[in-house]
Order: sequence, then C-alpha cells, then structure tokens
Amino acid sequence: MSALHTYLYGPEDGPEILALHGVTGHGRRWETLAHDHVPEARWIAPDLLGHGRSTWSAPWNIEAHVAAVVDTLKAHARGPVVVVGHSFGGALAVHLANVAPERVRALVLLDPAIGLDGDLMSKVAELTISSPDYTDAAEARAEKRGEAWADVPAHVLDAEIDEHLIELDNGRVNWRMSVPAVVAVWGELAREYVLPPNVPTALVPAKKVQPPYTTEKFRAALRERLGENLTTTELDCDHMVPQARPDDVAGILRNYL
Repeated sequence: MSALHTYLYGPEDGPEILALHGVTGHGRRWETLAHDHVPEARWIAPDLLGHGRSTWSAPWNIEAHVAAVVDTLKAHARGPVVVVGHSFGGALAVHLANVAPERVRALVLLDPAIGLDGDLMSKVAELTISSPDYTDAAEARAEKRGEAWADVPAHVLDAEIDEHLIELDNGRVNWRMSVPAVVAVWGELAREYVLPPNVPTALVPAKKVQPPYTTEKFRAALRERLGENLTTTELDCDHMVPQARPDDVAGILRNYL
C-alpha cells in the first residue's frame, strides 16, 4: 500500500488533524472547515481508496483502507494526530486507533457509520448497482438536496459539484469514485463495530438521521469503554455534519488541539 492522494491545509508546524471523509466523498470536502474555521491546524485530508484522485484498485476492505491511511500518516504527519472522521471515515478512525494507537491522540467522530444493519446495507448496495450515475448535474444536485445535504448551504453544494462531479464515457455524470469500491464499503459498514483504545473521544451524532447511523448499542459500548474520556454532543442537523455545522465542529476540534 502507498500514501493516498492528500490535500494539505494550514501551517506545517500547526497541530495536526487527520480528516477522513465518508463514502462517495473526497478529501477536499474539508477545505472550508480548514481554511475558514480551524486555520491554525495542519490538516491532512486524503481521498480514500476508490475515491477522488487516489487509486481505485482493489481491495477496498477496512484493513486496506487503514493500511493506506497509515502510509499517508507516515508520509505527511510529524507525530500523533487528532483524527476527525465523518460517517465511514468515523469507522476508519476507530479502526486506525486500534491498529496504530501510537499515531492517534484523540478522536472526533462525526455521525460515524459503524455496525449498521446488514439488510439495510444490502439494499443500499443494490440501489448503487442499479442506479450508479445521473442524467446530468441537476439530477445529482436534486438527489443530494433531497437526502443528507438538505441543510448544507447552497454554495457548499455548488463547490461539491464543481470538484467532484465528472462526465462519464456514456455521457452521464457521477461523483469521482469507483462504484465497485463504494459497493464494497456498504458491506464493510455492516461489520460488527470495534471500540477504540482509551483515548480522548468526541462523539457527534446527527439528530435528523433516522434510523441513526450512530446506534444506541455503539454509544453504550463507547460509554462503558471510555468513561470520562468520552464526550457526546448531539447536533440538530442531517448527516453532512462538517458542512452543515462547521462552527460547532471547529469548537469541538479545538478541545483536542
């Protein structure tokens, strides 16, 4: 495994944040949060395997993702980092803390998708296979507006489309991602959750996500494992927490810098 395509923001000597995006996303999603809300930090924001400008080659299981992230830290980080992970990135953050605890000094888990229902993930994977792309940008925008991006500012969605939507050989459009890789990740989200070592951890569930990605079973297990090292902040937003509530996320991150 080799280092992922990575966006670097902020001063080289700033406190380091590793930022892990969710399924179908890309590392540049963190740019506004880095530039406008936590500019004092050094942000390391990779495109995950099968996403953006990183390799789309298999395998795409959690172990492969974590290995690629470790190589990315070896290439870019000076020392232990604060890991902020959104959705699938939150699941990867927990696995990373288990595999390489010496590289992680705190976790910020933004509506992490972990230990989800297998039947639901199967349906999502089947939908991805049956409808893998869009007629045009208007259709892609409408889908995001009708789902997790409902409370994200319009200019942020515009930037997402400009950066991440590409024209396909068949004349249709899709996000800059590997559909097989995404389907594989939906299956990985149904794996039994793991718990992090006893590191300072912020859990940030999104209240509007129903059924919740952050299950009560996972929350209870985190409380039992981490005790006073766990803080939980529920935010009244949909799933795209970093884009919908950047000020709140910035405030939580600064507790660990």
